[in-house]
Amino acid sequence: MTAGPNVIELTEYERTTLDRDALPLEVGEALWRGYGRQVNVAFPDPTTAYRWQMTPLGWVGHIPLTPEIQFVLQPKVPLSNLFRMLAYAYRLDPEWLEGLIECQSLAEFYERLALILARRVLDRSRKGLYRSYVPQTEPLPYIRGRLDVAQAVRTPGRVNHDCHFHEHTADIEDNQILVWTLRRIARSGLCSERTLPTIRRAYRALQGLVTAQPFTPEVCLNRLYHRLNNDYEPLHALCRFFLEQSGPTHALGDRAMLPFLVDMARLYELFVAAWLTAHLPDTLRLKVQERVAIGQSRQLKFDIDLVLYEANSGAAWCVLDTKYKAPVSPANDDIFQAVTYAEAKGCRQAVLVYPKPPAHPLDETIGQIRIRSLTFGLDGDLEQAGSRFLAALLTVDASRTD
Repeated sequence: MTAGPNVIELTEYERTTLDRDALPLEVGEALWRGYGRQVNVAFPDPTTAYRWQMTPLGWVGHIPLTPEIQFVLQPKVPLSNLFRMLAYAYRLDPEWLEGLIECQSLAEFYERLALILARRVLDRSRKGLYRSYVPQTEPLPYIRGRLDVAQAVRTPGRVNHDCHFHEHTADIEDNQILVWTLRRIARSGLCSERTLPTIRRAYRALQGLVTAQPFTPEVCLNRLYHRLNNDYEPLHALCRFFLEQSGPTHALGDRAMLPFLVDMARLYELFVAAWLTAHLPDTLRLKVQERVAIGQSRQLKFDIDLVLYEANSGAAWCVLDTKYKAPVSPANDDIFQAVTYAEAKGCRQAVLVYPKPPAHPLDETIGQIRIRSLTFGLDGDLEQAGSRFLAALLTVDASRTD
């Protein structure tokens, strides 16, 4: 019987120490080179008492570094809350979440969602994939659509002439996103033999009709849906989740493995934005990742995490900057950055949002801008934490002067 891989568990922002012999030097170097942004790696030397020291830097997930050695990065956030955050951030169907909250690991959550996607794709393929008319140009021995007359005149001796026509095909982006995502999932190494046959069957159902080509997660956003393809919207939401957490392929011999990594700072921003969007009063609206230019030349450009606008007037009311950290007090750089954002938007409120309350909370006025630190906690009930955060956020208005 083949032994399973050696799984090394690390916890977010906690240092783990391993004996020197626990990890081959080349594996430690591969982790350092390939995932230095995700895991801080200190090599065995006199400063580490000749032991390995590894600290995940705000990322959670799974790194299949070699077939024999894999790393699991555990979150500090309770797993059930992590799953709820992911569901909010990626707009996953709430019905799916009911059976997922009890998952015992992020890998199990990944596998369950992959199975949901595969089953939905199989269901859609049985009903018939969405098709659309796509413009084509091909040399044909007969006329189809519109003949390229200029080309036919230039080459009178040719048997085949270029024809321009529209083909009703399933090989369109809506379906290409699905087949590419299923291909990535099948190569992740995170799905067991219980679910892989279903995932492969879904992939094969599309493979003969749809071209597998690379897509970025952004292609899943702001797509056009209508009565013929509206059931693709939740499928593309799932695809975005898988593609955004799937890193580059790491080829080892003839085996290729894909990591599954969640940037917790990015997830926190997406979650806070999605929760606010669902719970804001009608008097306010939210804009996410708004780009602004500052300075006389307008050459300096920044992306503001969140901007709240008054619904009636359209005036910017407050800028919010999410900070996935637990500082003793807000850093000066973060304070001045938020104030700069508020000045650029012409509003008088700026808020730094933390998952844990700083030991020394912030509530100051700089010039005409009031800046505060507020907490959207992740340890307890997320809905209650969100309600407390929103109530505190809206009290900022009491100090506003026109």
